[in-house]
Amino acid sequence: MKKVAFYTLGCKLNYSETSTISRMFENKGYQKVEFEENPDIFIINTCSVTENADKKCKKIVKEAKKISPNSYVTIIGCYAQLKPQEIAEIKGVDAVLGAAEKFRLIELLDGFAKAQETKVLASEIQEANTFNNAYSMHDRTRTFLKVQDGCNYGCAFCTIPLARGKSRSDTIENILISAREIAKTDVKEVVLTGVNIGDFGIQEGKRKEKFIDLIKEIDTVEGIDRFRISSIEPNLLTNEAIEFVSKSKRFVPHFHIPLQSGSNEVLRKMGRRYLRELYEDRVSKIKNLMPHCCIGVDVIVGFPGETDELFLETYNFLNGLDISYLHVFTYSERANTRAVDMAGIVPIKVRNERSKMLRILSEKKKRKFYEENLGKTFTVLFEDDVENGKMHGFTENYIRVTAKYDPILINELKTVTLASINENGTVEVEEPQTVYETH
Repeated sequence: MKKVAFYTLGCKLNYSETSTISRMFENKGYQKVEFEENPDIFIINTCSVTENADKKCKKIVKEAKKISPNSYVTIIGCYAQLKPQEIAEIKGVDAVLGAAEKFRLIELLDGFAKAQETKVLASEIQEANTFNNAYSMHDRTRTFLKVQDGCNYGCAFCTIPLARGKSRSDTIENILISAREIAKTDVKEVVLTGVNIGDFGIQEGKRKEKFIDLIKEIDTVEGIDRFRISSIEPNLLTNEAIEFVSKSKRFVPHFHIPLQSGSNEVLRKMGRRYLRELYEDRVSKIKNLMPHCCIGVDVIVGFPGETDELFLETYNFLNGLDISYLHVFTYSERANTRAVDMAGIVPIKVRNERSKMLRILSEKKKRKFYEENLGKTFTVLFEDDVENGKMHGFTENYIRVTAKYDPILINELKTVTLASINENGTVEVEEPQTVYETH
């Protein structure tokens, strides 16, 4: 029985796909092992959102060959689709599979027999036009359920359409089947994921269903306590969807909405499909209906043409918004994007200084959000995340809490009152009293 290990770089969507591919291996009689357990085969699922992700891939290959020098190393994922030949030249790589091939790797690599030359199986991205169902299992307390793939937007900084192809979705019927399968495994929380999740509903190139219909249907699935929506574009987050989440018993009050810039001039250069006024309106709508709702924001600093004045527009805009935390990305040049040829390159040192300013702002926003919720009662899903005798988990509105370790609480939903913020910025709770039983 050959041993296979997996390593995932990047987003929740990648985690869902790695987990599904690992189950394919187990169904074929392979033994899934940890990375360090001398595997015969390594499958490395890559990301290519930033230059750093590419470097990480090379480092993982080097570590894999240290652990198991005779192993068969296969690279899949976004980096594999964008730069297959570049990866084929990395010492120790045996095979590179693109977006259209990765779900067929057991069939295509036929026994994982080593050869003189690296096998490169990466079609043009137009070939990646079918939807492959995927969800993560047994890796974490929550499951990531893939409902959509690809993107039709073509923002000036982004390589994802080149790496994942056009927008396409599963059917609501298939997603409900997956959700019911997940419900049988005692998973308490499911996160709906995709590249552009609000664009859900395109099948075989035509729009056949809508995101609002998906969340209404999935809300009826018994046996799962929480559904969480991953990142959703502000122009696709409708009033109807916000109102539905505000009334739902299962969809939690947490949105992650990419902004990328608080300057309309920069948003236009980026090719985004909204202006800051619409973003402000989305935040206002959410907070009016759900004052305790957590709102996360993606923002890119140092985009070409972002002057000090335009950056301060973003900073001041974010400072004035009722948001809960930021994910800050330092702009990095990516081949085959429009932004790479734009004038007004921002020096790396300036990009880093701006990133630091926004990360400090993020900490302030998060602390303020946590403070506003102290004394209130929420449910926490406790995870298998224990440090120094303390366990951790997240409330429905994404506040990270800590409590005294109790093994019986792992993967349980508990009612708690938020008491205080400790020196690590995590919320201490009054001792939990009631287990939420699921019938």
